[in-house]
Amino acid sequence: MTRASLDKQPHEVAAMFDDVAAKYDITNDVISLGQARRWRKDVARAVAARPGEKVLDLAAGTGTSSLSFSADGAYVVPCDFSLGMLREGKKRHPWMPLTAGDATRLPFADGVFDAVTISYGLRNVHDTDAALREMLRVTRPGGRVVICEFSHPTWAPFRTVYSEYLMRALPPIARTVCSNPDAYVYLAESIPTWPDQPALAARLQRAGWSKVAWRNLAGGIVALHRGVKPAG
Repeated sequence: MTRASLDKQPHEVAAMFDDVAAKYDITNDVISLGQARRWRKDVARAVAARPGEKVLDLAAGTGTSSLSFSADGAYVVPCDFSLGMLREGKKRHPWMPLTAGDATRLPFADGVFDAVTISYGLRNVHDTDAALREMLRVTRPGGRVVICEFSHPTWAPFRTVYSEYLMRALPPIARTVCSNPDAYVYLAESIPTWPDQPALAARLQRAGWSKVAWRNLAGGIVALHRGVKPAG
């Protein structure tokens, strides 16, 4: 397939992830220079799942990101709209309740999850604001959201170096480890167009989340946004 456009048409993005499912996790480790595993630990600490809690892990792909929540004793539901990713995840983790779902129309009842999280998937959703509202809907009052997403480095000189890496170095690296390097060119192109940290925080607030805050990782290459669903 050709590289998906930045219009983020759902069928194109899903097909793109279907193509890279088998090597997705190892490719992420390579192109993030080993940081992806550390960032997963940061997400797990931010979610702070407790035994018996229900956690929805959106854009979970093969389910790798869900393992830490399960290890903390939570009941985790990995959800993704790429059937190729889910099939690959089922091979690796047959015990997981992997679920097909669109982030803008989640197949869950109101208020059933204690926490909802999404890593590196929100910027690929066709309607970001609808997804934020859906996450709010399926979270119980007092529950929490954690969003881990590529963002904008806060130091201008580093921002330039990072941009050069994304557009010049990442595609050749992707070609060596990935069956569909165009997918990673698309992902690289989508990062600079994504809202910066304060802008995403404002969108969370408009969607109805309270106590919104964020923390930069790796100088702002990645940002962790958090919020709480108001009680009552």
